[in-house]
Amino acid sequence: MDENVRREIILDHYQNPKNREAVFDERYKKVNTNNESCIDNLDLYILMEEGKIKDIKFQGEACAISTSSTSIMITNLIGKTIAEALEYIENFKAMVNEEPYDEELLKEGIVYNEIYKQSNRKTCALLPYVGIEKVLRDYQE
Repeated sequence: MDENVRREIILDHYQNPKNREAVFDERYKKVNTNNESCIDNLDLYILMEEGKIKDIKFQGEACAISTSSTSIMITNLIGKTIAEALEYIENFKAMVNEEPYDEELLKEGIVYNEIYKQSNRKTCALLPYVGIEKVLRDYQE
């Protein structure tokens, strides 16, 4: 991917994140995810209906990588079943950890395919995935 395009996508999702808003609806399940070594601290709100992710919102303070990664993740997970969402998450984690993954499945998430080159940024990119995976596994059980 062209470096300028990558930068543009990340910057757009950082400056104009999708679904960044407070939630006061009890139907949403909330999970907090944070990075102890920096400022990143996000609350994710997930609404499940009929076995699918109906909506995801988030609030909190985070760096450009965590914020943009959260926004891109949300865009890609809304409408998916738990199994589809977990497959997406596993592929994203594999990509970040330099393991085989399905590039087509990740859509805009592919902008982080070289984040492994900055190991301290891997945690930032993975932060929202840690939280959302926990909630999805809880729903699965």
